[in-house]
Amino acid sequence: MRYIFLTVLILIFSAFLNAQSRDYLTADEIELVRDAQQIDHRVGVLIRAAERRIAVLNNAAPTEDSDGKWGEPPKGTRAQLLSDIHKILQKAVDDVDDVASREEGTQSKFFIVAMHKLTAAANKFQPLLKSFFDTAQDEREKGAILNAGDLCAQIIEASSKVPKEVPKEAKKKN
Repeated sequence: MRYIFLTVLILIFSAFLNAQSRDYLTADEIELVRDAQQIDHRVGVLIRAAERRIAVLNNAAPTEDSDGKWGEPPKGTRAQLLSDIHKILQKAVDDVDDVASREEGTQSKFFIVAMHKLTAAANKFQPLLKSFFDTAQDEREKGAILNAGDLCAQIIEASSKVPKEVPKEAKKKN
């Protein structure tokens, strides 16, 4: 009897954990990120993934490529989609930081282009996040929005240390 109870308890607990797990990228988006090995392309894919969630939050259909490589629009509750945006931005920051940590990484033209793309997206996302915050319905939504907004502010601040143009030496090396 005791083993039956423990088995049922484990099954219920594992079902609860499976219900709680959710990827912040769709399967098609994950493949696109994997394929985008160059940092500027990868950041572009991640920005596009965040924009798809913003479109869904605004009750608009995400603009898709004619080849359908992006798959179905992202699904989830408002809080989940807002959390996805934060996680996607964090992934982009982590990937850029990874490149920056390598020797001469910050001098790479790909790094500089990636930072400019990420900064432009952060500047675009900030007012959108503010409007989402004004209509947020619960604390989870507000937390995700504040976290994403904080990341945008950090990205914009960090971009002040990135050259506006690719140095000539970097153009030759890359």
